Amino acid sequence: MAEVEFERALERMFARAPEVSDAESFADRVQRRLDRGWAARRLLIGSAGVVGGVIGASQLIMSNLFSRAEAASSESARVLTTGVRQIAPQADWLLSRPAGVEAVWVAAGLAVLALGFVLTRIIEEI
Repeated sequence: MAEVEFERALERMFARAPEVSDAESFADRVQRRLDRGWAARRLLIGSAGVVGGVIGASQLIMSNLFSRAEAASSESARVLTTGVRQIAPQADWLLSRPAGVEAVWVAAGLAVLALGFVLTRIIEEI
């Protein structure tokens, strides 16, 4: 019976935590450490992204992808032009102004920018 009373007394003592005079300063120090950790993580993730982007861009340039993409773009434009002419022969005004490779690069750049915004939002939520 003494053990049960001792256990209950022990539980009551731990339920009432004593007041500590420097509790607020301790909480502030812990919060600063947590904030510093997030700043370091953001810096690390950002620099890893920049390094990865530079490596990826150099690999694309070295692999001669741009000339292949331009050839594929002109081929796909030819196929689309032929298909539109078969479907709607009166739509020559639409085909008289081809968008060119520049429009493809602008669209790709905007897609990469949007992906960057999405990734930063996801990282911020984590």
